[in-house]
Amino acid sequence: MEKQELGIIYGYARVSTREQNLDMQIDELQNHGCNRIFCEKKSGLRDRPELEKCLTIMNKGDILVIYKLDRLARSLVEIVKICAELERRGIRIKSIRDNIDTTDYIGKFAMHIFAALAEFERNVIVERTQEGRAAAKKRGRIFGRPKGLSKKALEKAKQVAILYQKGEPVRHICSKLDIKSKNTLYKYLKFEGIPLKTKM
Repeated sequence: MEKQELGIIYGYARVSTREQNLDMQIDELQNHGCNRIFCEKKSGLRDRPELEKCLTIMNKGDILVIYKLDRLARSLVEIVKICAELERRGIRIKSIRDNIDTTDYIGKFAMHIFAALAEFERNVIVERTQEGRAAAKKRGRIFGRPKGLSKKALEKAKQVAILYQKGEPVRHICSKLDIKSKNTLYKYLKFEGIPLKTKM
């Protein structure tokens, strides 16, 4: 078995919409020997500057300790992307609550399972989006770039469609993608051929 290089133990904590206090996470990270802890103190932000700062300074042999995997990101796809990049750089990941440590084969196996689930999630979203567009075309919806809609807006419309079909609340999508009004979001969905969900 390849010997693990010893490095610095970093901790990362982020508040959630439900839990605005970081004390419990910080206590757990300190108990697991973190030499330095980065804290994200605002929820609902699309960018995570403290995480970016932490990942930037980490080197091969270092360890990133988190309380739970969902502290890294809000989607499984993004979690897998971050973990894969850290593994490529020789950085070990340890999730306290999930009992995952990528040093051992069980932890690595768990990450491979997550990667497979993330790929499945991506495929399901793409398929649903295509089905929605096909159904909209049958109803006479014409797709294409509307007059005055920028390339950036087109990309945002695609992101809106993906998040909406994953079940994220409208207000969270607006906050995450910096969309000023719900009407704008609904226009993006209409452009992508995604029908609005009706409340039961």
